[in-house]
Amino acid sequence: MTQPAVSKPHRGTIFVEDAQILSQHAHLGDQHILRVQAPQCAAHAQPGSFAHITCGPELPMRRPLSIMRVDAQSGWVEFLYKAVGQGTHLLAQRKVGEHISVMGPIGKPFQAHRERPRTLLMGGGVGIPPMVFLAEHLKADKHWQPLVLMGSEVPFPFKTQPSRILVPGLPDGAIAAMPLLEDWGVPSRLASLQGYPGCFDGYITELARAWLNSLSEAQRNEVELFACGPHPMLAATAKLAREFDLPCQVSLEEFMACAVGGCAGCTVRVETEQGPAMKRVCVDGPVFEARQVFPD
Repeated sequence: MTQPAVSKPHRGTIFVEDAQILSQHAHLGDQHILRVQAPQCAAHAQPGSFAHITCGPELPMRRPLSIMRVDAQSGWVEFLYKAVGQGTHLLAQRKVGEHISVMGPIGKPFQAHRERPRTLLMGGGVGIPPMVFLAEHLKADKHWQPLVLMGSEVPFPFKTQPSRILVPGLPDGAIAAMPLLEDWGVPSRLASLQGYPGCFDGYITELARAWLNSLSEAQRNEVELFACGPHPMLAATAKLAREFDLPCQVSLEEFMACAVGGCAGCTVRVETEQGPAMKRVCVDGPVFEARQVFPD
């Protein structure tokens, strides 16, 4: 008997584009912000999506980069990345006007639930881009009340500024913010262990705990957490969500080969209602419910 075809939810939604580099800006800590012209990716990307891009003609294997911003009307896509290996170092050498191959958008995005309008967005290091994308998406609807917390142990890839937006419940000395979010009217605060001026001296999970403790029970029942960053930070965020009995979505970062589910090289163990299962970060994620990935 012929088996029925299995639906591929990502089929027909991933595009390969010859994308021109529009800008490439270097920041301290070997961090770079890259903007490319990729109209199909820009038109279909959602917060939490990523793209698989070529870094140089001498390196055929692509690299996955989280999407930080898109402009569907103008057709550009923006990435923040840190040059840490051969691929990203090659990418950092690419110049405005050159072309790179961009495959995207890929992956399951974040899904905010309207019954929880107090959205707490937490980004660590190169986990910052999806939080910026999600914040921009949420600010378009006045229903949402986003608060963005960012942590970094290298200088932030933007010039910080004292926030003009009051956030009750946060420590008085934590006043550093991201200018872009300030311009959008989205409150943000920064955390670091490096003593950067205006930043909270500690982890963003500690900063989040201070804010959550300041809320009433009714207010906490309106909170949903979203996070992207290093594995220890995500584990700590999942623990924080359990502590306050809050829903939490995390975006995982894994090494990838194909990024479209064929090689299964980016699988992670996930707890499901049917028991443990191995899921592909590229197409089954990168966004998962925190309790599925960090059950303890």
